[in-house]
Amino acid sequence: MTTEPLRVVCPRCGKEHRVDVSKIPAGATKAQCRACGHRFALADSARQSDTPKGPGPRRIGVCLSKGGVGKTTTAVHLAAGLALAGNQVLLVDTDTQGQDAYSLGVKPKAGLTELVTGELTADEAVVKARENLWLLAGGRSLAGVKRLIDRKDFGGELTLAEALEPVETAYDYVVVDTSPGWDPLTVNVLFYVYEVLTPVSLEVMTLQGLVEFLKSMSAIQKYRSEVALKYILPTFYDKRIKNPDVILKRLQELYGDLVCEPIRYNVRLSECPAYGKTVYEYAPGSHGAQDYRALVRKVTGNPKLFTVGG
Repeated sequence: MTTEPLRVVCPRCGKEHRVDVSKIPAGATKAQCRACGHRFALADSARQSDTPKGPGPRRIGVCLSKGGVGKTTTAVHLAAGLALAGNQVLLVDTDTQGQDAYSLGVKPKAGLTELVTGELTADEAVVKARENLWLLAGGRSLAGVKRLIDRKDFGGELTLAEALEPVETAYDYVVVDTSPGWDPLTVNVLFYVYEVLTPVSLEVMTLQGLVEFLKSMSAIQKYRSEVALKYILPTFYDKRIKNPDVILKRLQELYGDLVCEPIRYNVRLSECPAYGKTVYEYAPGSHGAQDYRALVRKVTGNPKLFTVGG
């Protein structure tokens, strides 16, 4: 009989390790992460299943409690790229700025707030943004949702999950964009998603932001072990400047396979939202489009996507 490998997740950096159970010494209670060196209790971080419990879409949160790192750009282009690959995708915007709708050139009259409060059904709140891509828009009204969560005596952290779980069955992927900072909606996102993708601009201050975010996320993992850091995406990579190479190398040393190929600095990425287009539509041959296609290939595990014959 073949024993399924044990999946061990470092509570500090989120790095996943697959361990042959037969090779674990008898009585072993501690493990050490090969990525960051952190020692932790084996029982607290090991689980047999590599997939979410029960059927449903892959739930991916694009999160970091710091602004200006490309979260919205990444969420939009990951979702749009997955849709271009033929998947049914729901993009959920949990930011009060509501920039996802602007980036996609749509003007929804409702969105996530109305779904959470029950004012509208899913069919009324979700808008189709592209072929295979649907949007639950954010916006200023989400401030009221935050107050609603705060007023709950019990289960406030599950508000988002309770609203989305009946809706998600129609999709292959649910991509959730988050706001900067650490607020009740960000906590809700981490109680809903299984996978976290963290964009990290190649700056020293952003590395500090990553460390702080991982500390906050580890507090969530004590109550919800299913959520794990799966991808670290370096952004604003400019080969003309020396410092980003140093930071990128350090990220790779610390987090290994979690680090994706970087998104190069590309002016087309900053221009396309003004036209309500993704970079795949606005400048399909640009570095930005190429790099986000590479991210979609990594997330799907399909290296042939968007290639000749793929």
